[in-house]
Amino acid sequence: MGKHHKKGMNRRDFLGTASCAALGTTTFLSSFLNMGLVNSLAGMSHPTISSGGDYKALVCILLAGGNDSFNMLVPQNGSHYNEYANSRSNLALPQGNLLPLNFTDNNGKQFGVHPSMPEVQSLFNNNKLAFVSNVGTLVQPTSKNQYLNGSVPLPVGLLSHADQIQQWQTSIPQTRSSKGWGGRMADIIHATNGNQNISMNISLSGTNIFQVGNNTSEYAIRASAGGSVGINILEGNTALDQVLKGGAESLLAQQYQDIFKSTYTDKINHSQANHEEFSAALSQAPMLSTNFSENAVSANMELIAKTISVRNTLNVSRQTFFITFGGWDHHDEVLDNQVAMLSVVSKALSEFQEAMEELGIADCVTTFTASDFGRTLTSNGNGTDHAWGGNVMVMGDSVLGGSIYGNYPSLALNSSDDVGGAILLPTISTDEYFAELSKWFGVSNGDLSYVLPNITNFYDPNNSSLPIGFMNI
Repeated sequence: MGKHHKKGMNRRDFLGTASCAALGTTTFLSSFLNMGLVNSLAGMSHPTISSGGDYKALVCILLAGGNDSFNMLVPQNGSHYNEYANSRSNLALPQGNLLPLNFTDNNGKQFGVHPSMPEVQSLFNNNKLAFVSNVGTLVQPTSKNQYLNGSVPLPVGLLSHADQIQQWQTSIPQTRSSKGWGGRMADIIHATNGNQNISMNISLSGTNIFQVGNNTSEYAIRASAGGSVGINILEGNTALDQVLKGGAESLLAQQYQDIFKSTYTDKINHSQANHEEFSAALSQAPMLSTNFSENAVSANMELIAKTISVRNTLNVSRQTFFITFGGWDHHDEVLDNQVAMLSVVSKALSEFQEAMEELGIADCVTTFTASDFGRTLTSNGNGTDHAWGGNVMVMGDSVLGGSIYGNYPSLALNSSDDVGGAILLPTISTDEYFAELSKWFGVSNGDLSYVLPNITNFYDPNNSSLPIGFMNI
């Protein structure tokens, strides 16, 4: 099982002397939007938690499009593999190609991961990564019979990309909401950061719902820019740039009676100041010996690692990071696409874990995956269609790794988990999944229902046991 190490100061700890993030913006308008002007004008009261001196970060990797995760984590032995092979038909991976995991569940199932994921296999077998099986959006606990007879409320727009990708970020599946559970978490935790200038929610994929709360929004940085991006007109070096810069600074220095103009200029000034603060901090980031692959996901993970390494310089104790890796809507060519894309995910996870260990803070950072939904067990010819429950990964030294949590479903067609059309009914809700991450992050029992309004349908926040049990808290 995973271990929770409390390390003393060493060379790696000394290297990790800071963390923060900043708003990337190239125009006045993008500054205005990224700084959350609407939220600043419409603030609300919210719960508070006591400040702690420790650092923790959550890193969300959204596999946008709906990952076919029952080809990512596969039963490998005997009749269990045969059920998988019969249901998947031409999409089944050869039994001998699966990379074995050192785990057997209570039903005697043994498992392997996709052959393009040797790094994930190693992370799992070394207790640094766990799977949570058959997770999905639920309004309340739902049985197959309740689903079929319509006796319980179901998620809005079930099987729809637009609705389900939103609901994985909000964890409020009964309605369409523009506020995410990461944003609501920041509403109650951000005040514990010593630096109040920069949002604790850092996005490497621009605007998203997950990190927007009632009082908070994401702070965008870009790997392609090496971090934060300032306002071009204020940063150019040519003679013309200097003339334009003078004019812009004159406009920004004026005092406006109009509240909208005043707030707008304040936001732009604040944005540029934060960019400069972040850039100065990031310039102190240590050179990591970890070699990150040359792809967008690894580049984003490398920038997150650098940002975490400068956490103390910017005086922050809590951060979330968000990455979108799109292109998982494999109605066709699912086998070929997964060979390439699961390899990217596997390498990026391993590289990031290595960097966290190099910095000596692997027990302070938890990385988790999400996706719109799982996909049908049956083939549509050369791909799979939209479904419901799916498997996710959680990684870090605070994760009780080397295990598969939840009940891995039967992959036989028409089983008690199949609600029709080879669509699997989730047995773990997103609320339970996110509640465990939230509790580890520092959300109090009393505040859990603010972050996850449906949580009491699945779990008593005052329960001494955890919702699932994959975190060492």
